[in-house]
Amino acid sequence: MTKTDAGQTSEPHRDATYTLGRTSHETTRLIEQSRIYGESTRLLCERAGISEGMRVLEIGSGAGDVAFMLADLVGTSGQVVGVDINSNILETARQRAADAKIRNIEFIAADARKLTFHHKFDALVGRFVLMYMAKPQKAFGKLISHLKPNGIVAFQEPEYTLYPALCHPDTPLINQLIQWILEVFEHSGAYLDMGIGLYRTFIQAGLPAPQIHLHSPIGAAENWSGYRYMETIFQSLLPLIEEYGIATAEEVGVETLAVRIRQEVLTSKRPFFLPLHVTAHARLSNISY
Repeated sequence: MTKTDAGQTSEPHRDATYTLGRTSHETTRLIEQSRIYGESTRLLCERAGISEGMRVLEIGSGAGDVAFMLADLVGTSGQVVGVDINSNILETARQRAADAKIRNIEFIAADARKLTFHHKFDALVGRFVLMYMAKPQKAFGKLISHLKPNGIVAFQEPEYTLYPALCHPDTPLINQLIQWILEVFEHSGAYLDMGIGLYRTFIQAGLPAPQIHLHSPIGAAENWSGYRYMETIFQSLLPLIEEYGIATAEEVGVETLAVRIRQEVLTSKRPFFLPLHVTAHARLSNISY
C-alpha cells in the first residue's frame, strides 16, 4: 500500500522497514549522503536560528554527520544530543566524534519517541526520519514536547511523489531507477510524500506555519559525485529490491551503475536529479508542553 498522505488517521501501527538496511555499507552511504545533502541541512539549521550556546536534540543520528554540523553551530558552550535506534552505527558516530575531538556531543541508542529528559532543549532537528515512522504526527508531537517554549523545530524529509516528473524518453536508465526507488519505498511502507507532508505535520502539531524549501542535488558534469552516490543508494536498496521481487541483481547491475548513469547524462545532455527533499522550520511560539 502506497503511503502518500502523511498525517492522516489511516496511519499504520508499525514503522516502515528501513529500506536502506543496517549494514556497514549503509554506514558508508550515510557519510556520503551528508556530503551530498549536508549543505541544505546546514542552511536549514542556520535559517531556523540554531546558534552558539544552544542545547539541540537530533533525531536519527546515523553515523553522526548532522550532529557534527550542529556541534559546530552551537559551539563549545552548547550541546548536541543525538539519538538513533541503531546502536551499532552510533559506535561509528562516537568514534568519529572522538577522532575529531568533538566533545559537545552525546549519542543515545534508543527510540526517540520513548525517551524522557530532565532538561528541555532549545532546538529539535531531524533528517530523513519521520518518513519511516508509523504515526509521524504523533511521533512529532512527542518529540517537540522536549523543547522549551519558543524552541526551534527543523526537519528535512524526502519528497518522492515529484520524482517521476523528471523522467524523459532520452533517459531510460534513469527512468528505471526512479521507478525502482518508488517501488521499494512503497513496499516498505514508508511515506513517499513526507516532504510535502511536513507542512501539515507542523500545523497539526500546533506550530506556526513553517518556512519550507524544496531542494535537490543536481548535476551533469562528468566528474559529479552524484552518480557514485546513486550507486551507493542502490547497493543499500538491493537486498529489498530482490526480496520484494522488483528486480534482480543482474538487472540492477549495481557495480557499473555510476558509469552508466554518467554516460546517459552526457549523451542525453539532461542533468541528473538525486531524490528531492523538503526542509521546514518553525518555532513553538508561546506553546508550552
